[in-house]
Amino acid sequence: MISARLASLFPVSFSRDFTASIVVFLVALPLCMGIAVASGVPPEKGLITGIIGGLVVGALAGSPLQVSGPAAGLAVIVFELVRDHGLSALGPILALAGAIQLVAGVLKLGGWFRAISPAVVHGMLAGIGALIVVGQFHVLFDAKPLPNGLQNLAAMPARLFGLSASNVAAAEMAFAIGLVTIVAMLMWEKLRPATMKLVPGALVGVLAGTLVAWGLGLSITRVEVPSSIVAAIAPPDAGFLGQMLDPALLVTAVAIAFIASAETLLSAAAVDRMHDGVRTDYDKELRAQGVGNLLCGFAGALPMTGVIVRSSANVQAGAVTRLSAVLHGAWLLAFVALLPWLLREIPMASLAGILVVTGWRLVSVAHVRHLFHHHGVLPVVIWVATFVMVVATDLLTGVLVGLGLSLLELVPHLRRLRLRVDANHGDEQSEIRLEGAATFLTLPKLLKALESIPGGRAVSLDIRKVPAIDHSSAEMLGEWIQRRRSGGTRVDLDAGDDQLRKIAA
Repeated sequence: MISARLASLFPVSFSRDFTASIVVFLVALPLCMGIAVASGVPPEKGLITGIIGGLVVGALAGSPLQVSGPAAGLAVIVFELVRDHGLSALGPILALAGAIQLVAGVLKLGGWFRAISPAVVHGMLAGIGALIVVGQFHVLFDAKPLPNGLQNLAAMPARLFGLSASNVAAAEMAFAIGLVTIVAMLMWEKLRPATMKLVPGALVGVLAGTLVAWGLGLSITRVEVPSSIVAAIAPPDAGFLGQMLDPALLVTAVAIAFIASAETLLSAAAVDRMHDGVRTDYDKELRAQGVGNLLCGFAGALPMTGVIVRSSANVQAGAVTRLSAVLHGAWLLAFVALLPWLLREIPMASLAGILVVTGWRLVSVAHVRHLFHHHGVLPVVIWVATFVMVVATDLLTGVLVGLGLSLLELVPHLRRLRLRVDANHGDEQSEIRLEGAATFLTLPKLLKALESIPGGRAVSLDIRKVPAIDHSSAEMLGEWIQRRRSGGTRVDLDAGDDQLRKIAA
């Protein structure tokens, strides 16, 4: 009787979304705090962003199964912003970045962010990963990171051999806890039983480090969080509007909006490949992210993006609707409000250990090999240049260099950059014929044509009159074909040998 009444009150998907939300919460909790630490701000700032990303953006999102929150991809730029302009500048800049995203979504510019070269995006993420690793290496010893990546890298040997520590014994204890965290995380992910595959490695690592530090009574630095989550909110002050209008900070706001949007929409595309449910509305997702970052700006929290680690955990845990993302925000809020004392037991070295692993995984050499084998030397050059410039200079410079080099792919085809798309939708099959160069400049137009094809209908795609296809268009086209075929739809591709080799990548 009771179960029948509950079934009538809740949809069939409720139990799956409920279970998935707990898994996502367990993944998000240590990452929200860890990314805040890597960004040079108190851990509670990351938790606030995670709560807003769940409760607000989860309800508004155009990608129902994507989870939003603080992302490692923005940790470096926030760290530099706080270092140079102070924590008070973060709120106004983030509010402005959110407004830019919101306007971009209203103007339906979501497709253009997907046209960004994958080599630039992955080179940027690899550079960020390297910076996180060399920065958090010092936090493993209960020390603060140095101002930039090269200084952090140069100081690593002295830190490792205890030449720069005021208290060598304390540094060694903190480092040991960091190693316990890393080993526990990696071993759990490799050896966990099938019945517990949804228990995240990051949570196990943090629990192991915390329990060892608590059991041995180690005197090492621990997480500091306020007793009330409300106390962590920094509402706008009298100088908020003035900082928003400061031209010197406008460039940073544009950079955050650009990078956050690109990372979000690429993550959403990846999430779409993981399930057969509702596809992403990219412009709606962009508007939701804008609202979320506006609120984070007014709360003085961290910027947010759609994040692939939490999103993939959501899909793998069996989520069906956006309810799982919303509930994960509710669990974060309840945990922070009711158990702040438990968070204060977590060693900072444990969070650093989680971030070292996270940063290392962002440096994907496998993607470089993929680019070289399927698309040639130029995309690899773009990846390497972006990576080196991000590490050696700053995030914005690295991205701009990568985007500039991407234009080199257009040089051989300057006289034939236009792409003609002819679509003929019959009762049983849609026919798409392309003529001209398929480059990142025409990718939004091509995407619009492909995504207008009704689901479940056979597709004939003729690209014999496409003399050139760059790696951005080839990867997008290959992913689209794979997604349609995995959904049981027949896709016939008529292409030349070189075109097939690229798209098969």
